[in-house]
Parts: sequence; structure tokens; C-alpha cells
Amino acid sequence: MRKILHADCDCFYAAVEMRDNPALRDIPLAIGGSRERRGVIATCNYPARTFGIHSAMPTARALRLCPHLTLMPGDFDKYRAVSKDLQAIFHELTPLVEPLSLDEAYLDVSDVERFQGSATWMAQWLKEACMARTGITVSVGAAPTKFLAKIASDWEKPDGLTVIAPDQIDDFIATLPVNKLHGVGPATAARLDAMGIATCSDLQQQPFDRLLEEFGKFGRRLFELSRGIDERPVRTERERKSISVETTFEEDLPDLHSAQQAIQGLCERLEKRIEGHGQPPLSGLFVKVRFDDFSITTMESRGMAMTTDSFARLLDQAWARAHRPVRLLGVGVRLVPERARQQLSLPLPSPEDSRQA
Repeated sequence: MRKILHADCDCFYAAVEMRDNPALRDIPLAIGGSRERRGVIATCNYPARTFGIHSAMPTARALRLCPHLTLMPGDFDKYRAVSKDLQAIFHELTPLVEPLSLDEAYLDVSDVERFQGSATWMAQWLKEACMARTGITVSVGAAPTKFLAKIASDWEKPDGLTVIAPDQIDDFIATLPVNKLHGVGPATAARLDAMGIATCSDLQQQPFDRLLEEFGKFGRRLFELSRGIDERPVRTERERKSISVETTFEEDLPDLHSAQQAIQGLCERLEKRIEGHGQPPLSGLFVKVRFDDFSITTMESRGMAMTTDSFARLLDQAWARAHRPVRLLGVGVRLVPERARQQLSLPLPSPEDSRQA
């Protein structure tokens, strides 16, 4: 049985600013783009959350909810420096660290002998060390699997420490809402709700074949997660699955024609970014559109050449889903998985090799 910790900083960007300026601690604070440039909130502190503000919310709406909100632009050089210090602390405990972002990571502590091997004591040490050395509060979840550890870290935020022991998994899972499961977004949650499935206990009652029929390959994932099964290991190197660029326009693009005109510049930026990653092999293209009502759609295809015309055709199909002004437009490519690249690079046997075999 593995022991996995999930460490997640509480309102990280805001926490760094509050650490450096204590006067910001007890007032509503958000880090994000300006209202004039149609920015969004990257994160906010807990006083701001009492007004209903949350990450990814348009700044204009956040300021309507809380007119006295203190809004600050992000200082990402500073945040990266703090993240580096936090990661160093994580690596003092175990070399098996999988960073997810600047402010969170998985740690596999299964073979750690310090603290008598207790994941609870390790989590407590991690919290104390991060606060003492960086001034940042970290919530930690401990569990036998990654997805349970991530849920646990969010269970008692802020400054939380939740442990799900192996003998507690069944009881914990039974009442867990299905929208807490890894990979279940709003659309899947709505489909599950329409099927009368609200908790993992409800999900456990569904036949495996029906889940496959309703959700395809993800049906197997739902079947496993609802029983606490998650075999994903902590990976010290995360594999990049896609490369993309996007932009939020200062004024909505009113129609498809204006959106098509914006595609060219995005494609040029994407090409440069792909070159910067060493021209990895591609498996598909996609276009992402956020409309003026904040609905989002993504259209993708495999087998198309990476040309402006290809992205333009995908944009035609994406825009047809709503026929609305466009707030954000993005283009990107899916990458061939590393394992498949290695298989493709294996040399084919020559006729002489075949005869010798």
C-alpha cells in the first residue's frame, strides 16, 4: 500500500503578497488582470472569497461583487522563486516529487523511514517546515492513492491536514460526491446527475457495461475511482501532452470573419512555440473558443496538416456551435506520447536480420 501526500498552498499568489505586506491579510485581495484589459482573477484570499470571488472569474465581475477589492498584478518571478523554495523542502522528505504547478505537488513517501514511517507526521512536518522557511501555509492530504490525497488536501482548507487511512477508504468513498472524482467536470457531472448518480455509492451500483456504454473509456475510470482504485504512480517528470497559445481580446470579435482574421497571428505564435520545444511529433490539432457568454467549446481533429487553413476549418465548426461574439481564441496541437515516440523510433529489422532469426 502506497503512502501519497498532496501538498497544496492556500491561495498561493495572494499568500505571497500577504506575507510580504501584512496590511493585505485581512482585506479582500485578488491577483489578476485589470478590468480595462478584460482580465481574470488568478487567485484571491479568503476574505475575498466571502464575496463569491474565485479564480478564473472576470475581474469586472469580481469588482462588482466587491467594489473595495484590492487588485494586484501578478509578480510571477517572485512566485517562481517561492515555489522553488517549497519544492526544495518537498525534496528533503522524498526524491519522488511530482510538481503539478507552482503551488502544488504529489509526494510518494511510501519508503520514507523518517518519522517512524508515519505519513501523518510527515505531513505535519511538511506544513511546519514550509511555514517556518517560506511563510506560506500549505494544506496537505495523505492517502494511499493520488486522487484521494488530492481530495484530502482540499477537505479542511485553509491550513488543512486530512489523512485517509487504508481502512477508512470504503466509508470515505461511499458518501463522496461524484463531482469530486478526478476527471469529472461539469458536463460529466450533469450526465451522472441525469442518471440519478450523486455519490460514489450510487456509482458503485451501476453495471460496468453500462458505464462503458455511457462514457466510453472513461466509464472504466469511473468504475475504478468510485471504488478507490487509482494506480497512477507519482512521476518525477511530467510528460507534456499538448502545446498551445491563446489570447483574450480587449473587445469581442463580433463574427466568424473577424475570428478567422485573428487565427493567422495565433498560428505564427504556435509555430514558434513548437520550434522552442524541438519540433516534437504531433498527433492532432485543436481550436479553443470562449464566447461572450463565457461558454467554452473545443474542436479538434487528428490527421490534419498543421496549416492556417486547418485551424480555420476547425474554427468554422467551433463557431457554428454558438454563433456568438468571441472573447478568447486559442490554437494548439496534441503531441504523440513519449512511449509511442520510442516505439516509432525503433529500427525495423532488415531482411538479413529476418533470415538470421
